[in-house]
Amino acid sequence: MAEPIVFLQNVTISQDKRVIISNLSLAVQRGEFIYIIGKTGSGKSSLMKTLYADMPLLEGEGTIVGYDLATLKESNIPFLRRKIGIVFQDFKLLPDRNIYDNMQFVLRATGWKDKPAMDERINEVLNRVDLLTFAHKMPHQLSGGEQQRVAIARALLNDPELILADEPTGNLDPQTSVEIMEVLRKINEKGQTVIMTTHDYALILKFPAKTLKCENASIFEVVQRTV
Repeated sequence: MAEPIVFLQNVTISQDKRVIISNLSLAVQRGEFIYIIGKTGSGKSSLMKTLYADMPLLEGEGTIVGYDLATLKESNIPFLRRKIGIVFQDFKLLPDRNIYDNMQFVLRATGWKDKPAMDERINEVLNRVDLLTFAHKMPHQLSGGEQQRVAIARALLNDPELILADEPTGNLDPQTSVEIMEVLRKINEKGQTVIMTTHDYALILKFPAKTLKCENASIFEVVQRTV
């Protein structure tokens, strides 16, 4: 079997000396779509932050997209994040520039210099989320669902091996949430691995996939009908 895109063994995640998740072992294979569910404060976001190196891995072993989280140097975090697309609940678009400039900002920050190549890539990712004609609109001119689709497009800019989506539908109404899920599932069908935290069980029933639950400082797989 191919090496997992995410591999954690005997990992303990703590914040302010409080154990949030203990003795976690997890292997995510390339191409999987995985939900992580659990109540607020159960550790979902802390796990995500550990995966994209916003929180250091202090106990246990962990690799993600080929990087060792336990020995990762701060100078290598930007390189790790080029191989990961991150989608947040609150979009995190820059409000003072249009959608195209939001995208260009990310490309420049990750080392792109060729203007025609940047234009081509921006058009490509906006087209994947059906927002090609929105490039020159400002974020406030878009609905919440459109802003989240822009955020997903931004996460795709560097053709990441893995998408980490932290409550991507948390601020959206049910119909818009379904539209965002359809975008994420299409991305997954093209071969990109997706790990998504959510508290929306209705979405999980509508779009079934492997589901892990955070509870009582541990994570375990749940079968669909008991979610």
